[in-house]
Amino acid sequence: MNEPQWWLRMAQAASRASSVFLRDVGNGLLEVSHNMLALVGLLVVALSVFAAGRADLRASVEQQALDWLQQRHSARAEDIVGYVAEPDDADSAALAKALAADPAGLNRQQAAVATWLSRRYRVAPEPVARLVQEAWQVGQRASLDPTLILAIVAIESSFNPFAQSPVGAQGLMQVMTRVHNQKYEAFGGALTAFDPVTNLRVGVQVLKECIARAGSLEAGLKFYVGSANMEDDGGYAAKVLAEQRHLVRVAAGQQVPVTVPTVLTPAVAATVQSAGASAAAATNRAETPSQEAKPADNEQVALAR
Repeated sequence: MNEPQWWLRMAQAASRASSVFLRDVGNGLLEVSHNMLALVGLLVVALSVFAAGRADLRASVEQQALDWLQQRHSARAEDIVGYVAEPDDADSAALAKALAADPAGLNRQQAAVATWLSRRYRVAPEPVARLVQEAWQVGQRASLDPTLILAIVAIESSFNPFAQSPVGAQGLMQVMTRVHNQKYEAFGGALTAFDPVTNLRVGVQVLKECIARAGSLEAGLKFYVGSANMEDDGGYAAKVLAEQRHLVRVAAGQQVPVTVPTVLTPAVAATVQSAGASAAAATNRAETPSQEAKPADNEQVALAR
């Protein structure tokens, strides 16, 4: 027998021996595992039988398990509450005041309007109260009836600050953010279009400019809705003026059902404009009895301070 054949047979024998050894080791481990599992099973059965015969022991184990679960639940709840309750910055309180107001802090006219709008559009009274308060303040600076501002908010977005139209009008007053993005710069940029107070201020500025450009309220509303070059605005101005008429009546203390439809004839529209002007004058006299508006204030359209 030559040397290569001898080495080949030795390698084959070593391989067979190794496979037999590994197979025996695997079988041994498997058998040991089976025996261990059987022993564990017997122990579990024995402990179960023992515990079943000891009611006091079973109750003690159950109580300990329940206490442990309750502690885990309490710790998790504390972590969640602590995470949610902690403000991200020191301006959180100021932000809350900017987004909501106590309706009890408004005057009689404002409170009546806020309550009516809250019920009509099914929104919380506190944010609506803040918007009503802001409409009165901004309307006075811009020489616009606050009921007109609120009527536009109602028709445009139904008081949804996150509303967006298919053409990109955004927020409460559906301002075209990409067109008027410079007006948002003083407030922090275009993303503030979804801040209710900011959107209202910018929207009033746009409305003021539209009315000045068009020369009348109805024509200005046509400009505002983007129908300046069209024969018809789709009834937009009529809807706004009808809603304003309801708000003027509410502010005057009259009972107006929250389900009243938004319908307005041209004759009633003229009445609304006259009533709105009277209401604005009465509001200004009531809020500033000893002060007269300066001419510069009447021309002010940059409402951001």
